[in-house]
Amino acid sequence: MNRISELFTNDPVKQQKLTRALWWALGITFVFQLYFVRELLAAELLFGAAFAVLFIIGLGIYVIGQVGERGFSWAESRTRALAHATRQGLSALEEISRKTFRHPRSESAQ
Repeated sequence: MNRISELFTNDPVKQQKLTRALWWALGITFVFQLYFVRELLAAELLFGAAFAVLFIIGLGIYVIGQVGERGFSWAESRTRALAHATRQGLSALEEISRKTFRHPRSESAQ
């Protein structure tokens, strides 16, 4: 009880010590707060950079997948068109091969 009553005294020397201690405590608290804020900002920047790298990697994988899908659909449509043209050419070739090279009323050269 005596210690508490000493803090709230009218003695100027004790009040000056108390004021000086309070200012020191306030200054140390302020400095620690600045340090912690800087550390938190640094950690946030590091995490932000890590997440940005992960985002860019994911975006690259997504873009590669989309390009692959578009490429497959483009190749499929071109392959279908090529297959259709090949079938038409093959059927035309079969029809030509069935026909004789001479006219029906022509005679052999023997």
